Amino acid sequence: MKKIITVLFTIIFTLTSCNNISNNITSDDCDNLNLIEYAKNFKIYNYKSGYKITINNSSKEKVFYLFNDSIPVPEELKKEVIIKTPIKSAVTFSSTQWSVFQKLNELDRVKGILESNYTKNEEILSLVSEGKILDVGMSTNVNAEKIIHLNADLILYTPYPSTDYSNLEELCGATMMPFPDYLESHPLGRAEWMKLVGLLCGREKETNQWFDSIASRYETLKEITSELRDKPSVFSDLPFENQWYVPGGRSYIAMLFNDAGADYIWKDNESTGSLHIDAESVLLKAKNADYWRVINSYDEPFTYDKLERENELYSLFDAFKERNLLVCNVRECGYFEQSQYEPDILLADFIYHFHPELLENEWENYTPKYFKRLVK
Repeated sequence: MKKIITVLFTIIFTLTSCNNISNNITSDDCDNLNLIEYAKNFKIYNYKSGYKITINNSSKEKVFYLFNDSIPVPEELKKEVIIKTPIKSAVTFSSTQWSVFQKLNELDRVKGILESNYTKNEEILSLVSEGKILDVGMSTNVNAEKIIHLNADLILYTPYPSTDYSNLEELCGATMMPFPDYLESHPLGRAEWMKLVGLLCGREKETNQWFDSIASRYETLKEITSELRDKPSVFSDLPFENQWYVPGGRSYIAMLFNDAGADYIWKDNESTGSLHIDAESVLLKAKNADYWRVINSYDEPFTYDKLERENELYSLFDAFKERNLLVCNVRECGYFEQSQYEPDILLADFIYHFHPELLENEWENYTPKYFKRLVK
């Protein structure tokens, strides 16, 4: 009996030690413990005095090893992709990448970005104007010559199916790291990609604390809607060329709707991506929905009259008639740059509209940041 108790104690102690793993641990005993909780498309493992990073890139898995610049690379990894941290310079292909550098006050490491003409971020625009950050083109037309000129340590790129950057690594001589954060369907999964940038900058402690505070607030908000039975119905977006690209039932936005205590019209769909549906079918299914969520990018005022002039079909939706459009104007806020790392704010926005009476404590007297009800 004493022997059994001893064995059980040993197992419990080992598991507890692994669960309480710290960034300073150098033992190989817990190398197989993934330090990522919500994201599905990348993993972080402690590896001796550094980290092993695995990233899902389409059907392939890319592996990287990160070690502080002062630590020698283990002999068995000589043929692996090694990144010395903190990195000195990087080119970022997405605003969701450089926005983490900015939050960590590490923008001086970012030497190049894509599509600066689409951002409203004043600091980025100023750095581009001063020549401290170089605009290296569009996602569909990257200027390889400019990237070569930058001689960056690392290129963080977004591996969209329609783009091919296979020749860039050979041309530029920089390590290319895929950053498919957009594939995450869990709001906290997308936010968790900040941890990768934190490691690259040598700021893992601060980044972990930042993420933990976001996750705590998100889970607290989610809990207050978990027992709701009376849920308003909601649908999303506007059509393009008579095709409505609506979020699938297992998508990022569908999860936000669910966690905010709403009944998403396509909740039974199993897709994590978008569904292509003709406008008439959307009307048939969403006509009586209580709310309609829309992202727009208009220079001129966005109004119900303007919508009706664009398409008379819109006025047939109950959400239109009841003036229950929840609109995010991306020209007025940093939605595509910031909201991924503020899923708690996004969730609070939707709860404010769906169940304002539930917001309390730090969320009391809350004013939505991204999604506001269109009143005119």
